[in-house]
Amino acid sequence: MAFEFPASFRFADSHEYARADGDLVRVGISAFAVDQLGDIVFVDLPEVGATLDKGTSFGSVESVKAVEDMYAPIAGEVVQRNESVLGSPEELQNDPHGEGWLLLIRPSEAAQLENLMDAATYSAKVNAA
Repeated sequence: MAFEFPASFRFADSHEYARADGDLVRVGISAFAVDQLGDIVFVDLPEVGATLDKGTSFGSVESVKAVEDMYAPIAGEVVQRNESVLGSPEELQNDPHGEGWLLLIRPSEAAQLENLMDAATYSAKVNAA
């Protein structure tokens, strides 16, 4: 199955995405990661106000197959979390790049997005796997 990823998104090796949203960055997990997990039954996210360090775990997603940690693609402060996904984890599965976003982060440094893979690079990586 070939996956397509929005051109405006940047991706981490651990399959999280980051997309500039004004001065903030919207974070979630890629459609590829969701597909690998299978049926998602629970999502754990940090509280608003939490400070994230790039590359550290910020929560987990649980499926019928496994529990996987999610890692911050950038450093910054959580300004909003998607409460809807917490109540209905299937939203993450149905629309991971849209309504299934996880966090809005105020980045500690805007240039961090440039250090992530662009959509074409990430697509080549996961579609070759």
